[in-house]
Amino acid sequence: MGDEPRGMPQAIVRPKAGKTTFDVERRHPRASLAAFVDYAWIVRWHAPEPYEQQVVPQPRIHIAAEDGRLLVHGINRDPFFRTLTGDGHVLGVAFHAGGFRPLLGSSVGALAGKVVPAGDLFGADDRLVARTILGTSDSEVMCNALDDYLDARNARPDPTADELSTLVAYAERTASLTRADALAAHADMSLRTLQRLFTEYVGIGPKWVIQRFRLLDAAQAAHDGTDVDWAELAVTLGFSDQAHLTRLFTRVVGTPPATYARDPRTR
Repeated sequence: MGDEPRGMPQAIVRPKAGKTTFDVERRHPRASLAAFVDYAWIVRWHAPEPYEQQVVPQPRIHIAAEDGRLLVHGINRDPFFRTLTGDGHVLGVAFHAGGFRPLLGSSVGALAGKVVPAGDLFGADDRLVARTILGTSDSEVMCNALDDYLDARNARPDPTADELSTLVAYAERTASLTRADALAAHADMSLRTLQRLFTEYVGIGPKWVIQRFRLLDAAQAAHDGTDVDWAELAVTLGFSDQAHLTRLFTRVVGTPPATYARDPRTR
């Protein structure tokens, strides 16, 4: 599909190895949900032996049909792992940063580090929808079932949510942005106001969001397969030095960036 959403494939750790086990399809949301949902994603796998896949957590809320429920994944600072076995699939949606707040109707920060069934948050049973999604291989049927459930939440447009989504998108695409106070200046608001709005709408602070995007930029450099001057890249991405980048990258991915780039499972 030529116009398939790109998503954030750089968040998939060691993507070359993963391609032998699973594939990812990304789809645009229903028009009525486009203000809130960035894209839907479907992962299908064939794993004769258990395969553990790691994904770098991003500053966005996901809902995924898993284990018979629709599970809402709040933003988590910890590394994310999933073990794939046999043949299966999962459907999820990635919300715009700020896009889940209109559905939830309260602070997204309360979901940080949590995985909660959608029915517990919305008071509308999610089990039948999850069974429908997990019981078919038809992408259209899956996506329509989840879109119907989300549409029924009757989320209303929220200009502040739109503003926060735009700010996070700016932070994502602007590699030279490395400080929260610079983002506050770009938004023409105080740093304290920016921090409060990020906690309320995004679910985590702006410093973490910016640093996570810069770490994903480093992961993309490793995935590109070209020689990288890691000391120079560290400074470009706002880290104090290469050691600082190495320490944080290792904490998130599990190995230093130069080692990760040399891993044949990466490129």
